[in-house]
Amino acid sequence: MVAKTRKESSKKEGIKKKTVRKMSPKNKKLEQNMSEILRDAALKVLDERKAENISLIDLSSCSALTDTMIVASGGSARQLGALSGYLRDAFSKLGHKGIRIEGLPQGDWVLVDAGDVIIHLFRPEVRNYYQIEEIWDKKESV
Repeated sequence: MVAKTRKESSKKEGIKKKTVRKMSPKNKKLEQNMSEILRDAALKVLDERKAENISLIDLSSCSALTDTMIVASGGSARQLGALSGYLRDAFSKLGHKGIRIEGLPQGDWVLVDAGDVIIHLFRPEVRNYYQIEEIWDKKESV
C-alpha cells in the first residue's frame, strides 16, 4: 500500500482548496463610504417625508449584520408604505441593488433592509410596544 500525499488525495476526491481573498484597503474604504452614503440618504428621505422620532443606532462595533440601524415612526400604514418606497427609490438611484422590504401588507412595522443600513418604520403605538431602541441600547452597553 502506497501512502498518498495530501495533494494527490485531494485531487482524487475532488476537493479544491478555497482561496480567501482579502479585501483591499481601497475596497474597505469604498464599502465604508457606501454605508455612510446609504445612511445619509435614508436620513434625508425620512426627514423630507415627515417621518417622526428618527433614531440612529450605530451597530458597526457590535454586529456583523449591519453597520447602522435607523428607527422612525409614521402616522399611518399608508405613510409607512410610502416611506419604504421613497427609501427604495433613493437607494436604487445610488446604485444599490437587493433592497428587501418586509411588513408592507400589515403596515404596522415595515423593515427596509439595504444591507449596511437597516431601517425600521413603525406606527407610534407599535414602536412603543416593541421598544426596539432599548434592546439595542442594552446590547451596546454590555
